[in-house]
Amino acid sequence: MEQIYDSTNQARQSLMFFESDLFKTVQISHIFTDSKTFADAIPRIAMNDILNEFNKISSNLSKAELLQFIANYFELPEYQSIVINNPSADIDKYIDTLWGKLEKAADKQIPGSLLPLNGKYIVPGGRFREIYYWDSYFTALGLIEANKVDIVESMFTNFVDLQKRYGCIPNGNRSYYLSRSQPPILGLMLELLLPFQNNSKLFLAQHLQAIETEYQFWMQGNESLSADNSEFKRVVKMPNGCILNRYWDDSTSPRPESYREDMELMNSLHANQDTFFRHIRAACESGWDFSSRWLSDINSLASINTTNIVPVDLNCLLYKLEKLLSEYHSSLNNVLKSNHYEHLAETRKTAINQYMWCPEQQFFFDYNIKSHNMSSVKSLAATLPLYVQLASQLQADSVSNILKNEFLKVGGLVTTVNSTEQQWDAPNGWAPLQWFATQGLSTYHHNSLANDIKQRWISTIETYFTQTGKLMEKYNVCQQTQKAEGGEYDVQEGFGWTNGVYLAFKKQLKAK
Repeated sequence: MEQIYDSTNQARQSLMFFESDLFKTVQISHIFTDSKTFADAIPRIAMNDILNEFNKISSNLSKAELLQFIANYFELPEYQSIVINNPSADIDKYIDTLWGKLEKAADKQIPGSLLPLNGKYIVPGGRFREIYYWDSYFTALGLIEANKVDIVESMFTNFVDLQKRYGCIPNGNRSYYLSRSQPPILGLMLELLLPFQNNSKLFLAQHLQAIETEYQFWMQGNESLSADNSEFKRVVKMPNGCILNRYWDDSTSPRPESYREDMELMNSLHANQDTFFRHIRAACESGWDFSSRWLSDINSLASINTTNIVPVDLNCLLYKLEKLLSEYHSSLNNVLKSNHYEHLAETRKTAINQYMWCPEQQFFFDYNIKSHNMSSVKSLAATLPLYVQLASQLQADSVSNILKNEFLKVGGLVTTVNSTEQQWDAPNGWAPLQWFATQGLSTYHHNSLANDIKQRWISTIETYFTQTGKLMEKYNVCQQTQKAEGGEYDVQEGFGWTNGVYLAFKKQLKAK
């Protein structure tokens, strides 16, 4: 219990630091190119003492004096550059070496924003020096191919531990991520690990509560919803009485890890500050930060309205979670609970088809609860109904046709059909979405298209690797040799989920 108490208190202390004049002064002073740098800094002495020292001298500090103050009282994180001695031209050997560079041992208790983990884990790479929730599922696909199941089990256990400590699985193991989660993949990780257990039923019994707690986190407040009070945090009561979900964040302040960027954008707006920051943060919970999916005007991040949108992919992942809970309770002979979750899944399936399937365009779309209309943005979120086996064969056929005609490019699938300055739009492609799309297509017997996408994606990764010797967070699937652009930061090298999906695709293509 001592470690749990210490880590919780540490998180509280770092969150107080983010509200301090020192933190805000540094972040808006353009001292660091990346706002995340100072958010990840480690104080050398007690934070209260640092803040007291700053308050004594804070007026009219020059930039040089501010830099010296930081150097005196903080240890700054290093950029996680990937340095491999004698790098191999063989991409598989390179990835095998890369796992060791991305692996972190169990954390020691240190001051600062890091939420310590009790087991080893994989970080994505670059500026991402901590574990990330939904990234880890796609990373795990490759770790399993590399016979590193033990690391996947450790990451899974770390997530369960974070959940026990803080009531949710945060976006990542940093205190500034505690107000939000990411797309729910804990059940998918459990499903992935079950075949590797000596006693799968015991493993399931030990961890089923964690999967239920995940579900309860997303459904918090659903029983209090009514026609007059139809929204609460992540749950929304639809006009037909069904409960669906949206992304959310409990905080309405600028993100500490992007403080300057949020404040500069906010200052250019004429909008409600609290609402704006929540929309920004909710988009981060989606993992798609940022995309035209969340924008009223696809060319303006200032028009973000994430919490007004009921996303098709989130609700499909929760449908999958309900199906898994039904299946797992059944295997443990919990018949009533199994039936309960099966009923919830079928109810959600009906609602997704009612509010997110467009008969005219024959495609799945997000739904806007303010305009009471489907979004006009075509995105790869529409592949999730196939991935979780919610779609009918006719729906899958139509989605497949649109993917082939509108999304498929020389290097794989574009994220949306909109070309914007946001990184989760065209011309970029992302490993997790190639995975969801191809696995869903194969489930509905569109194997030729699925394999074509896999081969194009592999070609993109290998082409860029041959050119640069690097594996990246995202790729330009329209111009394979060009670096992917867009978003708040430069494209990062590493990269956990790219490595994972690449290895999983190669195995699938070899087995076909």
